[in-house]
Amino acid sequence: MGFNEISFRVRYGETDQMGVVYYGNYAQYLEMGRVEWLRSLGLSYKWMEEHGVMLPVISLKIEYKNPARYDDLITVRTQLKNKPSVRIEFDYVILNKDGEILIEANTVLVFMDAYKKKPIKCPDYILEKLL
Repeated sequence: MGFNEISFRVRYGETDQMGVVYYGNYAQYLEMGRVEWLRSLGLSYKWMEEHGVMLPVISLKIEYKNPARYDDLITVRTQLKNKPSVRIEFDYVILNKDGEILIEANTVLVFMDAYKKKPIKCPDYILEKLL
């Protein structure tokens, strides 16, 4: 399945007193990866939400391998795990500039009708972009 990569520098405010990225910030990095993965398909969260589809996270798993520090250039590699149905699942690897794995992660999101607040099948317009 398709993947996407984004790279950026760790900002000072994302680190803790030990000078490493605060663990909770990795969830935001994963979201950045998902948003850009969708954008690479010509889709956006904003457009989907305007058309009544939301994608709440229902599962988040992170394995921490090595720390990221202030000003490190890091890369988030986001990969679709399998063909979406009601759920869509992503695997991630975050790497430093030397290619060392910082984290490995997985998220599961559910397609939801924004008005009825009920799960729905993956919209056809997303499936079409994947095929």
